[in-house]
Amino acid sequence: MKKKLLFFLLAVLSLTIVLAGCSSKKSTEQVFRYALEAEPATLDPAKSTGIPESLVELQIFEGLTRLDDKDQPAPGVAEKWDVSPDGLVYTFHLRADAKWSNGDPVTAKDFEFAWKRALSPAEATENAYMLFPLKNAEAYNKKAVSAEEVGVKAINDTTLEVMLEKPTAYFLSLTAFHAFYPLPEKVVTASPDKWASEVRTLIGNGPFKLSLWEHNNKMEFAKNENYWDKGAVKLTKMEWPVSDSQTTRLTLIENDQADMMVEPPTPDHDRLTKEGLLKIAPYLGEYYYVFNTTKAPFDNPKVRKAFSMAINRDPLVTNVIKGGKKPAYAWVAPGLLDPATNKDFREEGGNLVAEDLAEAKKLLAEAGYPDGRGLPPVTILFSTSELHKSIAEGIQEMWKKNLGVNVDLTNQESKVFLATRTAGAFQIARASWIGDYADPMTFMDVFTDPTNDAKYNNPAYNKLVEQAKNTNDQKIRFDAMHNAEKMLMDDAVVIPIYYTTQPYIAKPYVKGYFWSILGLADFKTAYIEK
Repeated sequence: MKKKLLFFLLAVLSLTIVLAGCSSKKSTEQVFRYALEAEPATLDPAKSTGIPESLVELQIFEGLTRLDDKDQPAPGVAEKWDVSPDGLVYTFHLRADAKWSNGDPVTAKDFEFAWKRALSPAEATENAYMLFPLKNAEAYNKKAVSAEEVGVKAINDTTLEVMLEKPTAYFLSLTAFHAFYPLPEKVVTASPDKWASEVRTLIGNGPFKLSLWEHNNKMEFAKNENYWDKGAVKLTKMEWPVSDSQTTRLTLIENDQADMMVEPPTPDHDRLTKEGLLKIAPYLGEYYYVFNTTKAPFDNPKVRKAFSMAINRDPLVTNVIKGGKKPAYAWVAPGLLDPATNKDFREEGGNLVAEDLAEAKKLLAEAGYPDGRGLPPVTILFSTSELHKSIAEGIQEMWKKNLGVNVDLTNQESKVFLATRTAGAFQIARASWIGDYADPMTFMDVFTDPTNDAKYNNPAYNKLVEQAKNTNDQKIRFDAMHNAEKMLMDDAVVIPIYYTTQPYIAKPYVKGYFWSILGLADFKTAYIEK
């Protein structure tokens, strides 16, 4: 009897230990589920261009710097750096414990290899231009010099020297961009066409590693135990179902099969807001109309300004666009801090576009078109989309009511539309711009490009932008950019319509993540709290 009792007690004790172990495992396991909006075309950081690709890459790679929750560059693989007094030479000191997910050390040579590969004419990567601040980078990309003359050099395993063409105050922000990520040369060269599409060869150096990729279905990630800052990583696993359908992704959320998604269907926004699920993240971008400044009647700045002043943005944003978007009254979007003042560039610059119907009519009359009489036919060009069409129809009605002008609408399939706009075969066209890096210059230099859509060429504007590019003095830089932006708005080159935002759904128990204004969510420090 005593033996049976002892056996029974031992069995209960064993079961208690097992259950305690299971309970402990369940309580400590951290699994986050994100409904990804598209199958990544490639996870090669030099060649990827889309947000879904960049989002995945941010979790599995890391550059010399990593943007913090204020979109400022913080130490990543580089634990510190030195900058020469003239701002032309950066010396990065890499962490001795930086490793690839397979345990190999991340070295300065991995950065040199990756950057020169991204610039290589043979690779023809779309991101090559992002590295043009490097000395001789553009020349190498155009086959004018050899790779050895590009301004990046591994001094030793933990020291990377970078030489620039000219001072680039936002260079540290650039080094957080995916085109600047390091790559393991042995892996890439062993399988140049497939390494970035198979889990076995996709070696990263970020907080997570890809553990499963069922193409067009789902992706799974595990915590990277070789990551230098693994103590900050709380999630043990991430499961990402993939669907390009907004409705499908919303269903996954509502059936408790996903914890987060972006861009829920617009008709559901009000309901989701009431349920406390819809959130709005800042997004460094702008939706606008661009004039062809060489085509009549918009070769006259008074006509351009009249058309801009005769738009009422509030009803468009409130009734048509929605999604937490904000009416735009300037060129540079909010969310960019002036390091010298710690204030937002947009807040400092204020509104630079007015809505003034009386002034619009006056300007149109001064241009020779009183009440719109004698004005040549005007057409708005936009790419095929219900939203673009609705916005165009709203503006068409405003210009008819406010200026007495009849405006035609033309829509084209996306590829045809982009080719038409680039060729300048339009009067007014829909456009949008999303920043590549967290500095106002990502907006300012758009219209210094001789091939810009507006065909705008103002030497005074170009001079101000060049002044901002050629100094590391933040007061001089920001003053020059504010003056350039005012000039651009005075010339009415574009009609700002709204600043973009990122509507998304997140379950309340998802904590510790943050959205960059560049449209990416960083889950390095995310966790689940139930």
